[in-house]
Amino acid sequence: MTTASNDLSATPTSPTAPVPNANALDQEAARLGPGGALAPEADGEAYRRRMQRRQEVQRQRVGERNLEKGLVLVFTGDGKGKTTAALGLVLRTLGHGEQVAVVQFIKGGWQPGEARALEMFGEALHWHALGEGFTWETQDRERDRELVQQAWQTSLTYLEDPGRKLVVLDEVNVALKLGYLAVEQVLDGLERRPPLTHVALTGRGAPPALVERADLVTEMRLVRHPFREQGVKAQAGIEF
Repeated sequence: MTTASNDLSATPTSPTAPVPNANALDQEAARLGPGGALAPEADGEAYRRRMQRRQEVQRQRVGERNLEKGLVLVFTGDGKGKTTAALGLVLRTLGHGEQVAVVQFIKGGWQPGEARALEMFGEALHWHALGEGFTWETQDRERDRELVQQAWQTSLTYLEDPGRKLVVLDEVNVALKLGYLAVEQVLDGLERRPPLTHVALTGRGAPPALVERADLVTEMRLVRHPFREQGVKAQAGIEF
């Protein structure tokens, strides 16, 4: 039986893929990997040395990254979880005692469970569901456009408010895709934010200009869906 070399520099392959545009520390972290069964060492002592080195590299990476700024976070893609991800940020931010605003474009035909659950935070959370439902429900393009523009004006009041740590623009990407809102409006609004205000934008089909502007972009990919494959209806606690 062959054993792995104890020399970390001799490891021919890295357990994780290199990070694009990574600096030397990022590349070293990727080469060392996260450990566990992915590490090639066969004995405990060699593994411990690898993880000690990984700890050192991580401390250096964290130490050199000390910039603080308001982030633009985009959650898009055809899979579930976009609004859920943004609302996780809402809960986290409220938990730190900060103020949050949620403006829902398109949605508005029902009160989601999250809105009721978060009522306990009172004035720390301002929630606006300003749509009237999906296009096939409203069937009035001009009315939809008018409501989206009204929602955008509401959004601007929060984007410009230094008291709001996080602003969530839920389904704004859909409003952009449908042509009810111009991407230039959104990009201009993002520039009006105070330096430390975060904004999360959700919905399918985020336009390239918004993706390019964002600090973080996560694309949810649909693999399976109970509605499509099994005929399961939207259920409380899962979809709303």
